Amino acid sequence: MSKFIGSGVAITTPFNENNEIDFEVLERHIEFLIVGKTDAIIVAGTTGEGATLSEREHKELVKRVVKIVNKRVPIIVGTGSNNTKKAYELTKQCSDYGVDGFLVVTPYYNKGTQKGLIEHFTYIASSTNLPIILYNVPSRTNVNMEANTVYELSKVKNIVGIKEASGNLSQVAKISSMCDKEFYIYSGNDDQITSVMALGGKGVISVLGNICPEVTHDIVNKFIEGKVEDSIELQLKYIEMIESLFTEVNPIPVKMALKLMGIGEGNLRLPLTEIEEEGFKKLKKEMENKEII
Repeated sequence: MSKFIGSGVAITTPFNENNEIDFEVLERHIEFLIVGKTDAIIVAGTTGEGATLSEREHKELVKRVVKIVNKRVPIIVGTGSNNTKKAYELTKQCSDYGVDGFLVVTPYYNKGTQKGLIEHFTYIASSTNLPIILYNVPSRTNVNMEANTVYELSKVKNIVGIKEASGNLSQVAKISSMCDKEFYIYSGNDDQITSVMALGGKGVISVLGNICPEVTHDIVNKFIEGKVEDSIELQLKYIEMIESLFTEVNPIPVKMALKLMGIGEGNLRLPLTEIEEEGFKKLKKEMENKEII
């Protein structure tokens, strides 16, 4: 099963003034990311407002991204849902579009026990032969996928990794100690890239990478090359920039950041609304400090 190593960017989904997907901006953003050494593109995830996309929009978005990328980097598609059957069908359908794998979040709202999580992911994995990356983000879903559960799921042939966004490094360490080295762990938090890699991680699925693709790539790549101090230095240098991207619910700040860079209009779909003045000032200041704008 193929997996990426490095910086995967959880790309935003640009919307025009009519709240429809702006494919022209999408292409411009993707080209910016590829030039910036992005190692993989993750589409229709949390940052991509995947939960607000209709089934038709989701499929069209994936097809367009595949066409734009044209096999230059791997494409991972978010197909998670709290409706197991829906996630199964969407994963199955998208398997025919030329993508490289899937990112599947833990079911939210109705949650599920650890046993339920095992059955949920195992069933979805049976819909495809492509690699599946689990996504654990308790702050969003209110359910934590425990290390023992991850270990059991790692035995499923095409469940090949996890985006770990619990923020709990002890849990990351336990997952790393229990699972085979061929099971890849990706940091789901931009402020913990080097920390997760020190525990055996293979990279990041990043929000920061939307606006600083080369920096995000270099944090990972320098660590892989053994230039650990350089990697840590770069990680710490961008801590405040990362914090400014999370002053409000993601992707509110990062969409504004892209707007300031001239990549899209920053339009969001409800229930998300435009960034508040305090968050905007902090974001703009950090972008200026880092000479992004």
